[in-house]
Amino acid sequence: MGDSIPMLGNWFYLHFIENEGMAFGWKLFGGGSFGKLFLTLFRLVAIGGIGYYMYLMVKERKPFPFILSIALILAGAAGNLIDSIFYGALFSESTPYDIATFMPAEGGYAPLLHGHVVDMFYFPIIEGFYPHWMPWIGGEYFAFFQPVFNLADSSITVGVILLLIFHRKATETTPKSIEELDEENL
Repeated sequence: MGDSIPMLGNWFYLHFIENEGMAFGWKLFGGGSFGKLFLTLFRLVAIGGIGYYMYLMVKERKPFPFILSIALILAGAAGNLIDSIFYGALFSESTPYDIATFMPAEGGYAPLLHGHVVDMFYFPIIEGFYPHWMPWIGGEYFAFFQPVFNLADSSITVGVILLLIFHRKATETTPKSIEELDEENL
């Protein structure tokens, strides 16, 4: 909630944030109860679709790196879904002064399906100030790579990158032999 624990010098921090929305804090339909419920249900449907797609790819014996990429995306989506479903019901609300507590006597801050996703990794790789001579932004602070993310987000990102790399190989069709073509035309 503003306090960061430096790890590896000033290169990497553990920084607790409760993300109410999607990636980078984007809120669906302006946030609120309806937006949060819709986002959680969308994640649930997406996981079902990704799981079924992965089942088909395993059944077709697609290359392992392609299946691994789908599995990483599925695992990351499932991790964020678990937070969305249960975190609000199991933890108290965090404030700038108090961190969330597990199983508070008064109950969680939100019903099932309305929880936040906890993000904690922060990598401000390059920090500094823009030179004063730059128009509009001169003298302002900047940090390269400001998003705070979690392990599930990393899993999704790595999975998408692998998917882009191995998609062509996984979707290539092998040319049919003359015998197979003759059998189809009979």
